Amino acid sequence: MISSPGMITSLLLFDAKLAPMNKQNYQLALQAGALLQAQSCYVGIAESCTGGGIAQALTAVPGSSEWFQLGLVTYSNTMKKKFLNVPSECFEGPDAPGAVSEQTVRHMVTGILAAADADYAVACSGIAGPGGGSADKPVGTVWLAWAARKGRDVQITARVFQFAGDRESVRQQTVRQSLQGLLDCCQASLNSNQ
Repeated sequence: MISSPGMITSLLLFDAKLAPMNKQNYQLALQAGALLQAQSCYVGIAESCTGGGIAQALTAVPGSSEWFQLGLVTYSNTMKKKFLNVPSECFEGPDAPGAVSEQTVRHMVTGILAAADADYAVACSGIAGPGGGSADKPVGTVWLAWAARKGRDVQITARVFQFAGDRESVRQQTVRQSLQGLLDCCQASLNSNQ
């Protein structure tokens, strides 16, 4: 129960700060959903640092059941291996790239594409903070990957981002970039089919 007026003010300020970004995320999700529906395609989402935020943004769109297939939050490396078939080599040994790496998100995106039997997929893994960063991977480091199925071929794009701000800001920026990348991926496929 909230009993402090200061706490209520803090919550209202927190919501007001995120409101414009959430509106932008919703608009991106709406546009991506329209393109997915126009192509009669499905999307699958594999998340780590966003904790379900990408799936939440997409399923906030009315009618998303027509194109949203599956969302998995695989926060631990064990679950990334179990549900997305990320190989142990990504996590174990002195030369392992780790959870926040191009190799890992590429495996995550192909894993969710297969698990969801989807046409498109998005995967993310990052360090939202406030702790967990290192010199090589500071707080705000996020890897994103997008996959598009073209017949038997799968095209994968992966990018690293360095987001600024607190934990929630990093997570919201990750959701926004994930959605923008999905929208771009859908648009590119639509353009190539015309």
